[in-house]
Amino acid sequence: MERLIINTVREAYSTEDVRRTMTVGELKGFLEDFDEDTEIMLSFDNGYTFGGITESRIYLEGDEDWE
Repeated sequence: MERLIINTVREAYSTEDVRRTMTVGELKGFLEDFDEDTEIMLSFDNGYTFGGITESRIYLEGDEDWE
């Protein structure tokens, strides 16, 4: 199975200090050319560790039910 790896980096201690991130629209546009069965994973520490994206791990900032 094909996997799309997003290399993540720690760049700030608050969301306000992140210099640039994609919008939902930009992410949708980027992903539209991939097969819908392509798995998406996050890469940490230059590929030393990985994590999956699941619905239960996605939340809006300020949402108290995220833990």
